Amino acid sequence: MAFISVFEKLETGNWKKATSMPTPQVSSFKFQISLAGHMESMNNDSTKALSPKYEFEGLEKRLGYTFENPELLIRSFCHTSYVNEQVDSHLENNERLEFLGDAVLDLAISHFLMRHFEDATEGDLSKLRAMVVDEAGLYEVALILKLGDYLLLGKGEEQSLGREKPSILADTTEALIGAIYLDAGFDRAMEIIEGLFSPLLERVGTQESVNDFKSLLQEYTQQTYKSLPKYRLIEETGPAHDRFFKIALSLKGEVLAEGEGRSKKEAEQNAAREAFFCLKEI
Repeated sequence: MAFISVFEKLETGNWKKATSMPTPQVSSFKFQISLAGHMESMNNDSTKALSPKYEFEGLEKRLGYTFENPELLIRSFCHTSYVNEQVDSHLENNERLEFLGDAVLDLAISHFLMRHFEDATEGDLSKLRAMVVDEAGLYEVALILKLGDYLLLGKGEEQSLGREKPSILADTTEALIGAIYLDAGFDRAMEIIEGLFSPLLERVGTQESVNDFKSLLQEYTQQTYKSLPKYRLIEETGPAHDRFFKIALSLKGEVLAEGEGRSKKEAEQNAAREAFFCLKEI
């Protein structure tokens, strides 16, 4: 089976609609029957439950895009826990779409950053991208699109409030982007990604945001770890007119990083910067 790479443009010079990506043969009738049962358990309106297209109209309006192949859209919300509980073995979870969406998103955001930061180095661009394409950013987009309302989860994941978990919602955002790419091609996916991520791109695009790692770290740890970093002065040296400070940063009682500077504020920012990129690599 042929596989159209996200990077096909580099070889052919033209982005093609990825319609030849191998798609599992799923019985639409069986798929909709299975989906309808799940929807009906969430909504007593049986008319809505039997109409998956109706269920996704609100999402498509927020995206500004209507799927030609609704099965791709539905599959992007099929969590592994849901698929594992179904008798129909033809159902596929959203992990492959998540993998594809991650690659498409990385390329798209890299393109936008290259365009907006013409003088930035490769290292700076990588760091800026890390601020946008992370769990916190993907989770923020998922909340805007209300993706949790559409998730198909297994009973255990449903009971543990899986549709509110940042990690699951972030993965679903990537799966949805993968589905859009397969359905519409890269150019249209780029347009949708730019619209969805423009607030995050604008945020990292300000010099204040790029330099204010304390705020970035606080936002990230609050969303991801439900906890805030703490700063502690551990060393202060030098004469009164030329002081030098060393700050230790901890999260949940564990020291993550240390920062130095000629002011407490500078030392805290340096510690926050180190901790921020350290957490991104975990």
